[in-house]
Amino acid sequence: MIELKRYSAKTDQGPFLNVNEDDVDVDIINKLYLLFDGFGGAGIGDESVKIVRDNIKSFYLKFGSDPDSTFPFYYSPKYLLEGNALVNAINYSHDILKKHNKSKEMSDRGGASGICISQAENILTFVATGNCISYLFRMGEMTTVTSPDSLRNVSGDNFLSYLHSCPLSGFGLFDNVHLKVSEVKVRPGDLILLMSDGVYSRLAKEEVRFTLGKSDLDLEERIDTLFDLANDRGNKDNQSAIILEF
Repeated sequence: MIELKRYSAKTDQGPFLNVNEDDVDVDIINKLYLLFDGFGGAGIGDESVKIVRDNIKSFYLKFGSDPDSTFPFYYSPKYLLEGNALVNAINYSHDILKKHNKSKEMSDRGGASGICISQAENILTFVATGNCISYLFRMGEMTTVTSPDSLRNVSGDNFLSYLHSCPLSGFGLFDNVHLKVSEVKVRPGDLILLMSDGVYSRLAKEEVRFTLGKSDLDLEERIDTLFDLANDRGNKDNQSAIILEF
């Protein structure tokens, strides 16, 4: 059994926008860690994120603790009970958001990208959709756990790559939510970093690795450093990040 030693989670409207459509949620008791990047505009994207977040949590807490659960959307023997519960919770919340959007004009519909993590013992199950990213930092080395599903992957051009962060998947975007699922066995000393595109899209991976490795900074200061660096390069988006230390 490995416990979360400390964490920092921060979401901010950024230097340009008046409304924050992002959100973060760290549920220590139920070992559920969530980051979202909403889209649709003020009163739309933020509302969409709230719908997705609340329904993921309510569904997961109902089914994740029941070993006899029958999952209505999805089941894979590859993943733990908690991982299967999380995938089902995400599909459920996606359907709720689709129904919420159905009666609205296209211009009034919202959605969200997100990374959701469930923890069981020392296994983290990552389930991601859209334009967020997650990294594992271990003994000075950093590896990508889930990469963004965005135009950045098909543009073939790293020049002004922040212009290519439009999501190709997400909650409420298509009939079916397209998911990336990964499991990670964490060790003592590991750091997990989640970021929305308002942070990662203007940073090089090596810059992120260097910042995570700055042991003279606490976790909140490392997030602030990443935010400041992105903002100095002209970020105009909302920003969110979570660092988990095991």
